[in-house]
Amino acid sequence: MLVLEKTDVKSLKGEKVKLFTGNANAQLAKDISTYLEVPLGKATVARFANNEIQVKIEENVRGTDVFVIQPTCDPVNDSLMELLIVIDALSRSSANTITAVIPYYGYAKQEKKTAGREPITAKLVANLLTVASADRIITVDLHAPAIQGFFDIPVDNLYALPVMVEHFVKRGLTGQDIVVVSPDAGGVARASQFAEKLQSSLAIIFKRRPRPDVSEIIELVGDVQGKTAIIIDDMISTGGTLVNAAHAILERGATRVYACASHAILAGDAVRIIEESRITEVVVTDTIPVGARARDSKFVVLSLASLLGESIRRNYFHMSVSKLFT
Repeated sequence: MLVLEKTDVKSLKGEKVKLFTGNANAQLAKDISTYLEVPLGKATVARFANNEIQVKIEENVRGTDVFVIQPTCDPVNDSLMELLIVIDALSRSSANTITAVIPYYGYAKQEKKTAGREPITAKLVANLLTVASADRIITVDLHAPAIQGFFDIPVDNLYALPVMVEHFVKRGLTGQDIVVVSPDAGGVARASQFAEKLQSSLAIIFKRRPRPDVSEIIELVGDVQGKTAIIIDDMISTGGTLVNAAHAILERGATRVYACASHAILAGDAVRIIEESRITEVVVTDTIPVGARARDSKFVVLSLASLLGESIRRNYFHMSVSKLFT
């Protein structure tokens, strides 16, 4: 829950600001609209008969500051193209500024070359957004923070960690009986912050990837014996890495395993794989729409509408966004 000082509370009612969205996560856009008490702008985002994307802004945006809420999640290419075309339409309609609110930044795993003759697609997407006339980016838990450097425009990379910490604190999952586990070396900084907030210990899994979306556990460093483990990651894709990590942790003596991640991609049979695993609960956020099947199983979905809405409000009034995380 966001706790704001009285001097920070300013309403967007009556201000020259508008919110628009595509089809990728309409519910999150509505929730942000409700938080800000600003109605969603009227726009058509549909398809022509030949399946090309059709966009028409149905109201005047001249001179307004516009925020376009659209994660680039599955179907990734459609979501990305919708975002680019909406931004272009707003630019050609003389919007004052255009901020792309991208709760989940697709193609983020392709942020570097791991072999010869590979693209850096995360950089290409950054170029496309800039060329389309976006003035600022707001996103959540980039897979690689260095992606911020791909842009020549400002980027606010928000963190879902405080929202997830609050969830586990309410469950009483704090203290030295809890161990926070990073599923790979790259997530140690995130897991360390999480462990500090929960006043718990830390463990790290080292793994290798023989091929994309496949992982093999090499070693687990840290004491999990007799403890409740919480695995924290930025995204859950196929679920294989998560389930393998949970199995390794339980084999080494943990009593229960929880998991949390900012982005619930849940590709392929991920929901079934997690349902059939020994994981007690999986906590995710609503940066990506979570289907009914996931909501009816082991998944708990936390809303980031207030966090994103507050970031939008602070951007409009030129207030500090980093203050939300201090």
